[in-house]
Amino acid sequence: MSVVHQLSPGWLLDHLSFINKINYQLHQHHKACCSKNEPTSFVHFDSLQTDSMSSFGPSATYVASYSTTVPENVDRGNSDMLIQNYVFRSELFDVTKPYITSAGREECQRSNEKEDLRDGVKKESSTPIIGKKRKRCVVFNQGELDAMEYHAKIRSLILDGSSQLVQEGLKSGFLYPLSEKQDKCSDHITLSLDTCSLSELCEMAKHLPSLHEMELQTLQLMEDDMSVTEQDLFSRVVENNSSFTKMITLMGQKYLLPPKSSFLLSDISCMQPLLNCKKKYDVIVIDPPWQNKSVKRSNRYSYLSPMQIKQIPVPQMVAPDCLVITWVTNRQKHLRFVKEELYPAWSVEMVAEWHWVKITKSGEFVFPLDSLHKKPYEGLLLGRVREKTALPLRNADETALPIPDHKLIVSVPCTLHSHKPPLAEILKDYIKPDGEYLELFARNLQPGWTSWGNEVLKFQHVDYFTALQSGS
Repeated sequence: MSVVHQLSPGWLLDHLSFINKINYQLHQHHKACCSKNEPTSFVHFDSLQTDSMSSFGPSATYVASYSTTVPENVDRGNSDMLIQNYVFRSELFDVTKPYITSAGREECQRSNEKEDLRDGVKKESSTPIIGKKRKRCVVFNQGELDAMEYHAKIRSLILDGSSQLVQEGLKSGFLYPLSEKQDKCSDHITLSLDTCSLSELCEMAKHLPSLHEMELQTLQLMEDDMSVTEQDLFSRVVENNSSFTKMITLMGQKYLLPPKSSFLLSDISCMQPLLNCKKKYDVIVIDPPWQNKSVKRSNRYSYLSPMQIKQIPVPQMVAPDCLVITWVTNRQKHLRFVKEELYPAWSVEMVAEWHWVKITKSGEFVFPLDSLHKKPYEGLLLGRVREKTALPLRNADETALPIPDHKLIVSVPCTLHSHKPPLAEILKDYIKPDGEYLELFARNLQPGWTSWGNEVLKFQHVDYFTALQSGS
């Protein structure tokens, strides 16, 4: 269970537990008469072949091949099956200390105590490195003033609600004071330098010859022996309908596909295969790449303008009464855009505003609650599709709880950038059981969900997982 505790303020969530309860188990069949060391096959989407490797033109061709190496540490289970289990690396959730130093927190607290917001000017006492105090004035722009006003409204909600959940986590032992366990830093996990860029692959795919719309069928990874080209991968929704994990190799990199999951690897210009599936979704979770200054400076990922986000064909994919959930940064213009422009354009009615609160393993906020820059929380805006001709979500004899407002999701965050906590278990009381679920701008896969994005396999990279020894 990923929900550790549920109280009136919200939920204390174990993100790592949610990932590891997924059956990341590779099953590979082989003939009973095979020798012990005989290799088995994994489906591979291998390297691009062109006349010039620097040119990704329409003449590019793609080759499917098969691995002939038996994975290490596999359990053969029975005479015709090889089994390998994987778990997500626990060190990626080893957040034992806040992201800034205690000195930084003290400075932030002092500055908060001395705020004077009249006329948009704040007077603060700050401590330079040499320890000498000095006075300085900072003029806030309107966006910063709006953010501070918003923070003042929800501050007590965040503080009181998360405190209750943290106390419950400390009592149960899920959270623990640092003094009780050794505080040691884990090595930062980095991928090899030749890791492929999924977003670049999406750009490359635009140069592939287009298939006729009627040929854009779903690609099902059901059999062990398949002849698949990379062109198939880019032009179709890929489904793993089996009850165990599949491993694919894409441009030399291995990715784990959990059971009962499906995905489309593309950018916003190539969403037609998703629409061609003609599915209507009961839940759509959206994590847009919002434009902000830090993204511009770092070039960590490309961002979309509000107008581009508005053009996403959500209305073509929603079922009646679909629940739409959008992750939003703390910038007020993004919040207002979703509430006042985006949702109305999609015929979505706002029903609730939740917050994800990020804490350490000891229950501290990862950033000071009153920090003037980074906040330890992010927002989720929940809405329902409302149309006059829409049919109800459930039959008259079925009951669904109304979605409560101002709930908190408290969890230790993954150290991988923008790895959002799972919502499936939290939403189960508010959504249609066994419905169709979709995540847009996803970076990982979930059983029972369709995921879309130009980095949709990013956190499925095998380097983020540990292969267990047989019997682990």
